[in-house]
Amino acid sequence: MDTYETLSSTVIIDKKNRLMSYSNSLKLIGTGRSAFVFKVKSSNKAIKIFFPNFTHIAKEEAEVYQILQGITHYPSIYDVGFNYIVIDYVEGYTLFECITHGKAITSSHIKEIDYALSLASARGLNPSDIHLRNIIIASNGEIKLIDVARFRQTKDCKQWHNLKKAYRRHYHKRYFPKKVSATILNKIAFLYKKGLIPTYRI
Repeated sequence: MDTYETLSSTVIIDKKNRLMSYSNSLKLIGTGRSAFVFKVKSSNKAIKIFFPNFTHIAKEEAEVYQILQGITHYPSIYDVGFNYIVIDYVEGYTLFECITHGKAITSSHIKEIDYALSLASARGLNPSDIHLRNIIIASNGEIKLIDVARFRQTKDCKQWHNLKKAYRRHYHKRYFPKKVSATILNKIAFLYKKGLIPTYRI
């Protein structure tokens, strides 16, 4: 198999952060605000390739994953390069996908997420930017958290706190639909980022 550095060099991203081409040894599994994520075929690894203007995040995220090593709720990290990191590939559904597919998110899942975040805090980190797309319910039912690059920022992030309130006040109520379309969820996320959705006092 090609080295991870060789695989990363096959990923061509243009100046507008559009994906132009990549190796046949890779399968595109995700697109984020700063990177493309691929499964390395015939392996249980994922390689995250950062956009040209976000390559500095690779080192930061790798260092955070190193701090989290040994906590089973976070992927292990195997390699880091100028514009990429290599971590465990996690099979499962993000919370975003659970809602759009009608798969139940239970109170036990919420408690496990809280526990995973508390373990990160106990190692001196400040879990931030916690949203529906970076929490995965793995195929074995366990919780996995990804995209940890902002876990060392100093500001107090209320995102997970607000998601939990939305879960308690709406998600498990009888009136809440079993499925919500991705379009509606994306609109809600947009309004939240713009500060147009009211938040509540702690």
